[in-house]
Amino acid sequence: QVQLVESGGGLVQAGGSLRLSCASSGRAFSVYAMGWFRQAPGKEREFVAAISWSGDNTYYADSVKGRFTISRDNAKNTVYLQMNSLKPEDTAVYYCAATLVRSASSWYNPLRYNYWGQGTQVTVSS
Repeated sequence: QVQLVESGGGLVQAGGSLRLSCASSGRAFSVYAMGWFRQAPGKEREFVAAISWSGDNTYYADSVKGRFTISRDNAKNTVYLQMNSLKPEDTAVYYCAATLVRSASSWYNPLRYNYWGQGTQVTVSS
């Protein structure tokens, strides 16, 4: 069993930055690929970013590419999402998730993740 706990959300003005953290406990963190997803009210949960178990490979949704950076520290069992140049349309609950699936093409699909955090609210004001 893996427990994931997100932190770092909050209210920020457009153009600002936030750094989300996701701390993991339980089984060996480094065996999991990690992803960040978000869900706005009335919308489906959407992929934001993913990172391989070693941290060597990262993937981003087109809507955040160049503004968001995913990273991980396996020694600290933590994955991060640095969010810069935030826009009002980035407002959502952000979730981190862990997957044992090895195919990177599957990491865009929330159904391929085994464990989820409880989410952290990010609100960007205009």
